[in-house]
Amino acid sequence: MLQRWQHWNRKARLWLWIITLIGVIAALPLGLNRMTMESTSKQVEYVFDYRDLLEIAEVQARPQEFVKEQLVKMQHVGITTMSLYESSLRELQMAGRLNYYSSKDAAALQGKLEKAGQNFTYILFTSPESEEKIGPIVRAAYDRVGAVYSPWSFDGRNGMIVELPIQDAVLKPLTFDPMTLETIRGAGFHVLLRFSDRVLPYDEEAMDKLLGEMKEKYGVTRILFDGDKVKGYTDQAELRSINSLAETLNKYGMGVATIENLKKPQAGINKIAFITNYNVVRLYSLSDNDAMGMTPDAIADRFLLAAKDRNIRMFFLNGSPQSSMEKSAVVDSLDNMYMAMMGEVGKEGAVKKLTNAGFPSGIAQPFDVERPSYAKPLKMVVAAGAVALIALLINTFLPGVLIPVFLLGLVGSAGLYVLKGPMMEQALALGAAIAAPTLALVWVMNRVYSRTVGNMRFVGGSDWTLRSATVVNGEGAKWIFDGLAFGRRLWLAIVWFIVTALISLTAVPLVFGLLNNITYSLVLEQFRGVGLLHLAPIGLTAIYVLLYTGEAPVGRVRRLLNMPITVLMVVAGVVLAAAGLYYLSRTGNAGTTLPFEPQFRAFLESTFGVRPRNKEFLLSHPLFLAGLFLALRYRAAWVLVIVGSIGQLSMVDTFAHIHTPLYISIIRVFLGLGLGAIFGLILIGVCQVAEGVWRKWSPAWKKKLAE
Repeated sequence: MLQRWQHWNRKARLWLWIITLIGVIAALPLGLNRMTMESTSKQVEYVFDYRDLLEIAEVQARPQEFVKEQLVKMQHVGITTMSLYESSLRELQMAGRLNYYSSKDAAALQGKLEKAGQNFTYILFTSPESEEKIGPIVRAAYDRVGAVYSPWSFDGRNGMIVELPIQDAVLKPLTFDPMTLETIRGAGFHVLLRFSDRVLPYDEEAMDKLLGEMKEKYGVTRILFDGDKVKGYTDQAELRSINSLAETLNKYGMGVATIENLKKPQAGINKIAFITNYNVVRLYSLSDNDAMGMTPDAIADRFLLAAKDRNIRMFFLNGSPQSSMEKSAVVDSLDNMYMAMMGEVGKEGAVKKLTNAGFPSGIAQPFDVERPSYAKPLKMVVAAGAVALIALLINTFLPGVLIPVFLLGLVGSAGLYVLKGPMMEQALALGAAIAAPTLALVWVMNRVYSRTVGNMRFVGGSDWTLRSATVVNGEGAKWIFDGLAFGRRLWLAIVWFIVTALISLTAVPLVFGLLNNITYSLVLEQFRGVGLLHLAPIGLTAIYVLLYTGEAPVGRVRRLLNMPITVLMVVAGVVLAAAGLYYLSRTGNAGTTLPFEPQFRAFLESTFGVRPRNKEFLLSHPLFLAGLFLALRYRAAWVLVIVGSIGQLSMVDTFAHIHTPLYISIIRVFLGLGLGAIFGLILIGVCQVAEGVWRKWSPAWKKKLAE
């Protein structure tokens, strides 16, 4: 019975590889559909924060003239849109619409003594036009909170007294300043409105009226949320306000923008995106510190990379006044930003660079999302392929469980899909992404064993001295293997390098097939488990080498547990832990970089158009290819194969960045493989030269030759 079960298990391995390949093929139409979708939105929009402009103007000698001058300059350099927040007393004062005072300041203004027991806010409008257009929105805001106010005038200007402390009065949100809206539109800019969730309770009728007016009078097509939640989130449970807002946006043909790299996504953004049928564009925000500190060329390169590699279609520019002790003046980032947009002497600016790369300036548009009827059944086939690949990995470490693991995987995946589809997709994608590189590395290590140690596949041994003896009764390990000529070793290394990469890349279609959803492209959903993906294949390969070669795994574990711990082992463990932490610190979008890396990355981007990953073509792939070549002669070189495995999992991880266009990921991976192979061949040549020098000059080799 046991022999029959083992026979079925061996047969099942072939069938599961066939199911995996069928899943890979089924994923290809889904990938093509994604590439088509990614080509439907190319225009990029440059947005400046109007509030920042007012803050910079506030420290100028003539603020209003300064604002007018800068609006002309901004339009000239290619900024197309102004972002406008909901108003406040402070912002209206910066815009020159009104002035506000405390009771004490108002009394001093009038040459009177402050009234005892009174702490009110006094407001004066700067002109009859301001009183006519701004007065209603100020009174509406205080009516909403039930504040008492009364008329007030001074020096021929009308205003009001609000019975609230000034600290409280300035915090009350007002609606958008109509005079500023007219100024922005009159200057030829598009308008991006920023809504907060501070106006409570949510008023469906008022929002419908406001959005209708914004669309009709000012041509607003997209809104952006201010703060950590979308408008309506607070009242969603009681009033279904997010649903109402999304439906109103649909009514007026408006969409939303999502901000990249927030520590936490704005609460409620996924629901609004879903109801608006993903009328969403991604926005990159250039901080005021970066706008001030980065060079214009670096800013332009960053914008180009964001548009090309991360599907960014809106660039939000910030600025602020800063005191400079060196210049003995208040400075700002506007001139540096203008240079970044227009370009320095002899260099292209952001607008021209992006236009030449196929991203013309205009109004950002959402991706055209199509959901073909074949998508769901194909994704089911892809899921089955991922389950098969994961089962093959488990069977590698637990032989004989292939069939039940595969069947349990199918049932479990179906159940998880019913309960929570995205979790099932991500779990299978992560499992496949770990399984393929690990299986590839196990395969290639077995090939190395078969060409060196032989069927015993013995690794290690009690005698770790450098010698060329054969293994006798498990008491010694051969460290140098003879018999294969240079040409044969090189040919095998190249073939194994290619086959290993192909096995690793079987995970790629499964990953993008399972995560074939606009939510991943817009980073509304994210692929989780990147840290595990970067460690698991390396760890599993090391476990396989340590425990599944030579004697039975149980015996190997017993020997390892009984092995005395030396100071050298402790030091090696600390070094490995430090290397692992540094390795993890370099993963992800926020990974640490060396001082020279940004410049080197920019050079690669400008040279190749798509930047290959440094750790792949400079480290992992060369070490892997050279390690395979050397491992056919030197046992110690097997360590290079394990370290070089980083490149195998890195290739799969590249495709886990779903917000990167698929064709970019394809070019990046194969460019890395090609360059890595070239550097690997160079490294093999260096090793051969070093070996020749060692043989000629080493006393040990001279002694061996003399014998």
